[in-house]
Amino acid sequence: MSRLGNLGARLYRGEVGYDFIGKRKIWYGVSILITITAILGLAVSGLNMGIEFKGGAVFTTDSKAQVSVSQAHEDAVEASGHEAIVQELGNGGLRIQITEVDTQKADEIKAQLSQDLGIPEAEINADLVGPSWGEQIANKAWAGLGIFMVLVVVYLAIAFEWRMAVAALIALIHDITITVGVYALVGFEVTPGTVIGLLTILGYSLYDTVVVFDSLKEGQKGITKQTRWTYSEIANRSINSTLVRSINTTVVALLPVAGLLFIGGGVLGAGMLNDISLSLFVGLAAGAYSSIFIATPLVADLKEREPQMKALKKRILAKRAAAAAKGESVEDERDDRAQDLDDDTEHAGAVVGQRREAGGHGRTPRNRR
Repeated sequence: MSRLGNLGARLYRGEVGYDFIGKRKIWYGVSILITITAILGLAVSGLNMGIEFKGGAVFTTDSKAQVSVSQAHEDAVEASGHEAIVQELGNGGLRIQITEVDTQKADEIKAQLSQDLGIPEAEINADLVGPSWGEQIANKAWAGLGIFMVLVVVYLAIAFEWRMAVAALIALIHDITITVGVYALVGFEVTPGTVIGLLTILGYSLYDTVVVFDSLKEGQKGITKQTRWTYSEIANRSINSTLVRSINTTVVALLPVAGLLFIGGGVLGAGMLNDISLSLFVGLAAGAYSSIFIATPLVADLKEREPQMKALKKRILAKRAAAAAKGESVEDERDDRAQDLDDDTEHAGAVVGQRREAGGHGRTPRNRR
């Protein structure tokens, strides 16, 4: 078995682990800081909306221009008075995109570009894009996002419980805010491809969260009938048992997206790939982070506010304190606790920091120090 596979097996059995839930205030602080940064970037810089949302003109040439891309950019800005996006096409031609120009202005720009680029005006194609089309796309995207959120909350409330639904919703909002904030800070153009990328990452983020929730649902069966583990400890074990799976799926998903973003968009200069690849890359990373560090700790916080969970935690801590005062070992307490959670041992397992004893038939030490 590989080293990573061996680690995953030990995490699943509860032999090793990391206290994610115990350090949840750190994760909350990091997320709040990142979210505030994203909101400030959005408020200060704003989003660089593409031509599909602002409207404008797109000029394409079939023949190779007599100037470089950088020079064509300067000519386009000078001719239009607006910022322009210039891309070199595979046939050597150029694609010049200028926002917020009308038909009359587009004709003037086309004539000026013909002179500056050294290309006959008849060989320059001009296409006008109205802002109404982009507005329709944006409205449909918002409607789709709203419907998706409602369905997610309803499904999780039915399949799991309302606390998990609330935690998953907060995690999704967290992912969207960070992704949109990164777009504002980086200045990448927002296009329909960006909207598609945003909607795509929601599904991935939800999938990763549901995997942990499913493990938590199994682990909490019969929790009030035992005095071994608190809800937070079972939630922590659920994260650890699915940790390697989350890492593997995230890395596998990020590798091709990173290729699109850094190689396709950065090295090869395929700018049209940036709009969707950046949203996917940031969203996938944020989704994996939120499912581990945000969603499950939030569930534990909400759950442990219940009177039953408070009473359970009080009993467990009192029992551990009494055992520690008496100096009882695990073996001394084994007979008294032999009947606790016999049907749920496979689900609840060990808690972070505990190890199974050799010859203990898979049982977990019952007192923590």
